[in-house]
Amino acid sequence: MGLSYSDSGVDYTPLDAFKRACQAAAATTVGALKSHGLTEPADTRGDSAYLLEAADHYLAHVEEGLGTKNLVADAMAVATGQCYYRAIGIDTVATIVNDLITCGALPISVAMHAAVGDSAWFSDRNRAGELAAGFADGCKLAGAVWGGGETPALPGIVTPEGIVLAGSAVGQIMPKSRRVRPNLQDGDQIVFIASSGIQTNGLSLARLIAGRQPKGYLTPVGQGTLGELLLAPSVIYVDLVRDLLAAGIVPAYLAHITGHGWRKVMRAPQALVYRIHTPGEIPPLFAALMTLGPVSVEEAYATFNMGAGFALYLRPADVKAALATAAKLGHRAWLAGEVVDEGGRQAVEIPGLGITFAAESLKLR
Repeated sequence: MGLSYSDSGVDYTPLDAFKRACQAAAATTVGALKSHGLTEPADTRGDSAYLLEAADHYLAHVEEGLGTKNLVADAMAVATGQCYYRAIGIDTVATIVNDLITCGALPISVAMHAAVGDSAWFSDRNRAGELAAGFADGCKLAGAVWGGGETPALPGIVTPEGIVLAGSAVGQIMPKSRRVRPNLQDGDQIVFIASSGIQTNGLSLARLIAGRQPKGYLTPVGQGTLGELLLAPSVIYVDLVRDLLAAGIVPAYLAHITGHGWRKVMRAPQALVYRIHTPGEIPPLFAALMTLGPVSVEEAYATFNMGAGFALYLRPADVKAALATAAKLGHRAWLAGEVVDEGGRQAVEIPGLGITFAAESLKLR
């Protein structure tokens, strides 16, 4: 039997139940907006970014965490003597702003939250400096200012050698017509934008797999090592969304393919089928993880991004221009599938791989 994400200690069932409970409790606080002259769009909760509506614009807010990718950087530092924290800084920004842009908001300000188990973590000036430089690089790629942050020392909660990286971002949609909201219909086309690799999801399972190999993160994969491939910095997709909106292309939906793998393709609340006819070749990193685990094909697509880090949902007339925009910016993009209305059924189907993810496998609302 192959490994699953739950084997690494990550089970989305209780996590998602808590998210739904939080949404219900949070909804009771909406009345506080009135005194600020703001309202909450009815369909914002459950999406990747939270929206506040003003008279002539929307504000968007996201809080997101890196996860456990920095533990790979720590292990690789021991194995190779190299510091990988510049890439970790970029990753932290990427996981935040790539969620923010799914509603059409462009990031204005990003903040870092770096919690350590011992303040001595920051005594390694090179590592701390690389983290700061990488976070600044990520903000520049996102077109946002690094606005501040928090660096708490939490002994007894975080391990003495550990750091928990997260952060938040504020963005704006102006004019309001550029808001991306669930507006899907039968016949819409799904365009995937390539990832750089694992990016920031599924690292707990990847770490479990690496720990079972005789050479660990130094296990050869193609022309590199498992650790090197896992630490490739994430792609930031802000430039693509910015240029699409500036060109008058407002997607019917956008999805950042992170936790839950390709189940995230059906994140929109509408009951539709997302049929992926061209999933693309499995990148070498994921092929290696599947073999080394072993991890089944279905579990791999339920956990990892499998080479697709972001999804555009477009009217057919917009596909050609969107592909051209992606190519101009250096993003690899391809027409991957279509949206099908089957009378209330909701699922992600990958017919060529024999995989179907039913609606019950993704309960974020």
